[in-house]
Amino acid sequence: MIKSDIMAHYRNTEKGQGLFLTVNLSEQLIPGTYEYTLTRLIDNKLNLKIFDHKYGNDYTGAAAIEPRILLKIILYCYSIGIISSRKIAKLCKMHIIVKALAEDTEPHYTTISNFVSNMSKEIETIFSQVLMVCNGMGLIKGEMFAIDGCRLPSNASKEWSGTKTELKEKYEKIKKISKSIIEKHHQTDNLAKEEREADQKKMKRLEKKAKRILDFLESHEERLGANGDIIKSNITDKESGKIKGPHGIIQRYNGIAVADSKNQVIISASAYGSVSEGQFFPEMLEKTEHNMCGIKGKNPLKETIILGDNGYFSEDNLQKAKRKGMEAVIPDEQYRNRDEQLKEGKRRKGKERMDIRYFKYDKT
Repeated sequence: MIKSDIMAHYRNTEKGQGLFLTVNLSEQLIPGTYEYTLTRLIDNKLNLKIFDHKYGNDYTGAAAIEPRILLKIILYCYSIGIISSRKIAKLCKMHIIVKALAEDTEPHYTTISNFVSNMSKEIETIFSQVLMVCNGMGLIKGEMFAIDGCRLPSNASKEWSGTKTELKEKYEKIKKISKSIIEKHHQTDNLAKEEREADQKKMKRLEKKAKRILDFLESHEERLGANGDIIKSNITDKESGKIKGPHGIIQRYNGIAVADSKNQVIISASAYGSVSEGQFFPEMLEKTEHNMCGIKGKNPLKETIILGDNGYFSEDNLQKAKRKGMEAVIPDEQYRNRDEQLKEGKRRKGKERMDIRYFKYDKT
């Protein structure tokens, strides 16, 4: 018989207890994981001597953190959605995988941001080397490519967006508010100390905003979209633009990539501050050809196929592909109206089940 007065007894735990653990950083990079592959690739397969000329600190200055370490932690953090230099620097102290990739170094966030912003050409060369490694492993076929884009958020507020005319109006509005505060002080001498100090702080903020706008207006040239429309620039992030997406119009980029059909290895990629993807088709072809030259040699795009959606359809884009010897499979905007299977009323409903009638069995 089971006695009713017997109670369960569990071990006490201390989830807030600090611990001193013996950790081998190399053992944190487990074979088969992305971080392990990244380490093997950068440490053993890539030539990183191209970064050396940017340092020149052999005889003077403190020892620098190796570019291979910065590359590893940046690429890993980007892969998990962390792009802030400050957050990456923090993970180098607190995240065991990032700490292992950083080999127990703790780079300052300015070191990380400067590496990303000042080493763009060298990083492009590294990208070409990665493609060579992928080709050596048989991951790239180089016969068919696909081009497509996606919206990428920009770390910039819509408050600082607009055309030069709109920003000039904003500047005049700020100056008008500043003027009204000054007039208020002249007309009222008995303002309380707290109110006067608050007005002074507001004035400083307004003057700072006005100066940012004025500096931008004097140094920035407006960009035009595919249809000749003015692209609304941003003072904080000059290359981004106001782009419509599923969550409304926000400050963002249009990221475009060209991928090989065999294993979807990205051959070329760029980010543009414009909603129209089609206007960048020729530039993406040039980048794809440049990167493929190291793999296939001269005229690497000859007798290849490139696929794209109707956003890339134009006579100029088709002719550009033809001149490179490519077959461009890109539908025009009216293709649905010409296809009996896609006409209105005959389209498969979005939530309709894909049952047996949509498939054919091949006995061979």
